[in-house]
Amino acid sequence: MKGVILDAASLGTDVDFSSLEQQLTELVTWPATTPDDAAARIADAEVVITNKVQLTRELLQQAPKLRLICVLATGTNNIDLDAADELGIAVRNVAAYGTASVAQHTLMMMLGLATHQPQYQSAVAAGEWQTAKMFCLMDYPVMQLQGKTLVIVGHGELGQAVARLAEAFGMQIEVAARPGSSDDPRPTLDDLLPQADVISFHCPLTDATRDLLNKQRFARCKPSLLVLNAARGGIVNEKDAIDALRNGQIGGLAVDVLSEEPPRHGNPLLDAMNERLNLIVTPHSAWLAPEARQRIVELTATNIAEFN
Repeated sequence: MKGVILDAASLGTDVDFSSLEQQLTELVTWPATTPDDAAARIADAEVVITNKVQLTRELLQQAPKLRLICVLATGTNNIDLDAADELGIAVRNVAAYGTASVAQHTLMMMLGLATHQPQYQSAVAAGEWQTAKMFCLMDYPVMQLQGKTLVIVGHGELGQAVARLAEAFGMQIEVAARPGSSDDPRPTLDDLLPQADVISFHCPLTDATRDLLNKQRFARCKPSLLVLNAARGGIVNEKDAIDALRNGQIGGLAVDVLSEEPPRHGNPLLDAMNERLNLIVTPHSAWLAPEARQRIVELTATNIAEFN
């Protein structure tokens, strides 16, 4: 089968694609593909491999030989799945490729907020330690994680990995019911919210999870609550979150995802980066460990092999 990779650069320059080449008679690799280029590049392909390139109904109709779309990610929202199904094109994604990488990033964010690293780093950069009257700065209280309650929303492989790491710090783990589910016997986020010291989101973005943590729920949180989102932008309402942080309704906020990526049109969290807040924003980098990115390729090769 002839295959084409539309946006190989999205996995970085240090990834080995040889396992894909072994599954295909021909593989054409493009670093990136614009909407104007997409139709010509998929026209003769039997297998299209993409990360973030949008494959619309119109594009799929212009690829008569296409039999399989492999998405180099878990989310398939960039593919018109209804059109693919109608045209007899299979769609395969990859899952659980970056569990260790994302879990350690989540713990990094948790530890950073618990120790107020954003604020202490700003204080040191501003020369406040150098001119302090004592040997240390004590402006921001450190949260000891041992004995604190971590509420996890989304208890799949990733949520479970974060729970195991948090347990090593002596934290108490509570798992919220699946948002939108009517038959999940576990307590809901609303049930768990008042007792939460840390909340970590590892659920998909759906109608049930959009703006899941919002102004109304922030009003019910502990003022020391630390909020972590390494799942999808939009699960935590960004304007409500930064307002809650500024107003002292929560104690810290860390996100690896935003509602628009890249955030070309601005974002309330980015607007607050120069304020001395307990705020961490990382550029969707939790998955970037080389092992995780290479695992995406290997899982994609398996998808192609199983389709043949």
